[in-house]
Amino acid sequence: MSDDTIRLVTIGRILRRRWRLLAALTIVGALVGYGASVVVFPPRYTASASVLLPGQWEERELLTQAEIATSSTVVERVADKLDWTDVSRAELRERVTAKAADGNIIKISGTADTPQRAQRLSDQVAQQFVAFAARIAGGGTDSEAATGPEALRKKVEETNRRITDLANAADPGRTVESVQARTSLEKLRTSLEEAMTKLDEADPATSMAGMVVMGPAVRPTGEAPPTRTQLVVGGAVLFLLLAVIGHLVAARVNRRLRTEPEIAAALGSALLGTVDVPDDPRAHRPEGSGSRARIRRLLGMDTRWDAPAPLRSVDAAGRRIRYRRVCARLRDRLPAPRLLLAVVPDGDEVARRAAEQLVVEAESDVLLRVVEVSVDRPMVPDRDTENGALVVLSAGCWTAEELAGVAEACADGGHEVVGIVVADTVRDRPARSAGSSPDAATPALAVRGHATGGSV
Repeated sequence: MSDDTIRLVTIGRILRRRWRLLAALTIVGALVGYGASVVVFPPRYTASASVLLPGQWEERELLTQAEIATSSTVVERVADKLDWTDVSRAELRERVTAKAADGNIIKISGTADTPQRAQRLSDQVAQQFVAFAARIAGGGTDSEAATGPEALRKKVEETNRRITDLANAADPGRTVESVQARTSLEKLRTSLEEAMTKLDEADPATSMAGMVVMGPAVRPTGEAPPTRTQLVVGGAVLFLLLAVIGHLVAARVNRRLRTEPEIAAALGSALLGTVDVPDDPRAHRPEGSGSRARIRRLLGMDTRWDAPAPLRSVDAAGRRIRYRRVCARLRDRLPAPRLLLAVVPDGDEVARRAAEQLVVEAESDVLLRVVEVSVDRPMVPDRDTENGALVVLSAGCWTAEELAGVAEACADGGHEVVGIVVADTVRDRPARSAGSSPDAATPALAVRGHATGGSV
């Protein structure tokens, strides 16, 4: 699989063959999310209050007012009013936000651990913001900036009276020049009035003094994100995804040999053929009775998930033909007497069953002695009367380094690897009668030899 494209069928195979492990990891992720909601992200509630700014405001001015609403001066006034001993002023400032909305509205939000506190916090911030803005607007009455607009209004009123006097003194419409003079004076009066109106509207003190809190904040009914439910679901989904990705990464970096040419190259010998072994789920399960083995069986980790689904076998006769062809090739390659050492990697139950069936099918033409060898520290018995070694293994279970170690162990024992037999699992057809098939026969001729480093 390391060179194949990841397909949906691969993910489906993971979900089908590792559903117990994935379910356990999903539950663990949900528990981690719940723990995070209790310790790291306790429940929070957010309430919002709106402040209306009358008049005409530019966007940058609204942003400035939003910054003022969350300034340290306003927050300190709020902290004095609330008098919460369990919340510091710095933390309180982090819980307050303000943003400019459409229609000259500043939306102030407060976050607290209860709905009541969140409502009270947002209301207090809005009130203190309006009070602070009003104080700024009326704090400089003795300055020139405050007296300037009032003096200008008096000048405009005096100018209007003077315009009226000039209009009355002019010839009341008897000449063209008098009519034009009266028209010009009226236009001047209108322009002055419009200018004063715009001045009043643009006066920041008037606008700030007119800020209005648009009602109390609504008490929140739900938690602010991330909620406890979101954290629990997020933790479960995250652990599930990590488990699936972990399986894919492990399969991608898997170096076990799967093709027959790769296996033959690693052992340095020729492939004599491929034989079929009826699928038995127990044959793929590693032996062991400890607590770790029981946990692996409970989680479904005692069998490989990336093994391809076994093909359907033709029949028992077809399987026997494959074994006989392998035995015929062995007869052609060996001198008489034909005695071989059948080397099987320790833990490869499928290969062991195939080797025992080879013993049965070989009959008296080729005598096989089955020996299981550990791939961790391979040790093959020294040569006695054997003509070489026949390596029987299943594909996708061993790396090139492990198989090279088996080949070196055979060479150290004086055995030449005369051939390789690859065992594949197939789905057996249901038996039609109570008669026993040759595959089910007891391999009476299989002689289990002893090898250091492997079970026998």
